[in-house]
Amino acid sequence: MGHDEQEIRELVHRWAVAVHTGDMAGVLADHAPDIVMFDVPPPEQGVRGLEAYEETWPGFFAWQASGAVFEIESLEVTAGGDVAYAYALLRCGTPAEFARDPEKRLRLTLGLRREDGRWVVAHEHHSFTDDSEPAEDA
Repeated sequence: MGHDEQEIRELVHRWAVAVHTGDMAGVLADHAPDIVMFDVPPPEQGVRGLEAYEETWPGFFAWQASGAVFEIESLEVTAGGDVAYAYALLRCGTPAEFARDPEKRLRLTLGLRREDGRWVVAHEHHSFTDDSEPAEDA
């Protein structure tokens, strides 16, 4: 594994620990000022900018504090000279949710770029599979 890949792995693991512990400064660290995030909850168009990104976290932190798990299960990183991407599967849920669906995983994709010699997250995408039943035609 190359040096850049290792740096990015460490960045993603620091971020995940910060999310799990509700550490806003840690969650925001290593994110670009112009970050774009597409998340599970609305808005459908995603959020743009570090301030808007920050505003998405308090509700999640409150839910997380109720006993939910947020931990990386697998992480893959590919890095070039100035851009990189990473994708991961995370255990994200409460004990009751995992009792109902032990295999449920949050999917995470990150786009990174090098700024001033360090890696920053420029794009973040979280998703769960949609296991709802399709609506029947009327």
